Amino acid sequence: MKNLKQKTGETVADKENKLKIPMEHHNMAEFLRGQSSKILTRLSKEDKTAFIHKNGKPIVIVISNDRYERMLKEGVDINDY
Repeated sequence: MKNLKQKTGETVADKENKLKIPMEHHNMAEFLRGQSSKILTRLSKEDKTAFIHKNGKPIVIVISNDRYERMLKEGVDINDY
């Protein structure tokens, strides 16, 4: 595979070799116990994403605004899906 440069200056091979960091998982109970502000603020500051579970099943995904804006700049609009 050729190491073609992307817009970001990374090669395709660099992007493929990056370590994938798994998303965090939080239970709805944490939000009901008043932890929502703490959790959301930390996710935003650390530019992370997380699953929110109810009864052991994921019901929503939270994504930081910075990450969402980067996705839009790259042409990915999650509202299209």
